[in-house]
Amino acid sequence: MNALTLDMIIQAIVLVGILITAYLTIRFRDLLAAALSSTAMSLLLSLEFYMLHAPDVAIAEAAVGAGVVTALVVYGIAKTERWEVER
Repeated sequence: MNALTLDMIIQAIVLVGILITAYLTIRFRDLLAAALSSTAMSLLLSLEFYMLHAPDVAIAEAAVGAGVVTALVVYGIAKTERWEVER
């Protein structure tokens, strides 16, 4: 069967979302916005893992990527400058 299924369409939308949030993470000059964009990318990536029938990997990605890493990055931003300095 060569027809696109609903599952494939949803996966394509999630993958496009991952690419967009990854691009935004790179382009933001505000480091807090970049950290939140990275969190969104991690949550979309965990959704993609879940859709690929890997729920254990999805839970680990959501906990570590969206939880612990974001908390550490936001803590680091709070101790330094919020905006990226151009050189």
